[in-house]
Amino acid sequence: MGHPPDTHSARTPAGTTAAPGLTPDLTTPIPWLRWALVAAAVVAGILLASCLLCTVRCCRRGRRRKRPRDKQAVVPGTTELTTTTHLVQPELGNVASGPGGAQQWGRLQLSLEYDSGSQEIRVGLKQAADLRPGAPGGTAHPYARLSLSPDAGRVHETKVHRGTLCPAFEETCSFHVPPVELPRTTLRVLLLDHRRLSQHRPLGALSLPLGSVDLQHVLELWRPLGPPAAAEPEQTEELCFSLHYVPGSGRLTVVVLEARGLSPVLADPYVKIQLMLNQRKWKRRKTSARKGTATPYFNEAFTFLVPFSQIQSVDLVLAVWAQGPQLRAEPVGKVLLGARASGQPLQHWADMLAQARRPVAQWHRLQPAREVDQALALQSRLRLPLPGF
Repeated sequence: MGHPPDTHSARTPAGTTAAPGLTPDLTTPIPWLRWALVAAAVVAGILLASCLLCTVRCCRRGRRRKRPRDKQAVVPGTTELTTTTHLVQPELGNVASGPGGAQQWGRLQLSLEYDSGSQEIRVGLKQAADLRPGAPGGTAHPYARLSLSPDAGRVHETKVHRGTLCPAFEETCSFHVPPVELPRTTLRVLLLDHRRLSQHRPLGALSLPLGSVDLQHVLELWRPLGPPAAAEPEQTEELCFSLHYVPGSGRLTVVVLEARGLSPVLADPYVKIQLMLNQRKWKRRKTSARKGTATPYFNEAFTFLVPFSQIQSVDLVLAVWAQGPQLRAEPVGKVLLGARASGQPLQHWADMLAQARRPVAQWHRLQPAREVDQALALQSRLRLPLPGF
């Protein structure tokens, strides 16, 4: 008898040993795995596109912030571009190379008043602003030197203002000027940066012809400072010395160091040190003479006994003497220190009292001897014992 044909064995491919209907065919693709791969690819593409879009927006915002708002402006109704320029404060390097002006050298406020009765012009130095420092971010120790030209015999110096570029001077000085000389007289103000042991650095200069202003009324005005080169060069005679005071023992030590700027026609310069009490001459010393030099170096020390209770009542005068063309000794200039002094000498005296037991050295400009004598109003010399000794 013949067997009926097996339909299952006929559908099974040759070489397959698995029982039909028990396990799936692994070689056949699975529909759900294909859709999962497609979905993952779509999600990854969306995330990548989102990241790219955010990056582009951030870059555009950064460019908009860096772009100057007023560099180019479009005028409505036209297609042309207009450029707006702003005033920018120049750097210090550009200031030094540019021409002198108010923004480079600063400004000065002063007042002028002329008294026709006494024939004196009163100059009130108010303040200065925007002075130029010696280094970027630095400061200065400014003071002012006032004089009249062509008569430059009388010079007034203000006190030193430390650590500022906007000093408030608030000082007044007077110069004798006859009315007929006013039109040809010029007020000169030189601002300097005080340096204790080196030459003072010019900060700015002002030249104001008195004939160009109306002196019938009290004037108060601001003026721009020019470059220091605008000031006329002058032969400055200076003396360097140190002061040292010990309150406990009452010892005042003066060390005369050196002088400079003396005229070459003078010979054998030396220094006199004079100490006065209550406007009377009291004690006197002098250095030895230095021959054949206009820059003598002394380095000689002198000690005076002054009790602390009398230190504010004494005046110290240092005078440079030399032999002139007439073969006789004459004073070249003097420096007055003490409570009645002004300007740098007063500052030096105050520094000596504030820094006890430590020498304080400084250069000083020599003043005309006649001016110092008038300021002292010396009386006849009386030899009196020092109070307390």
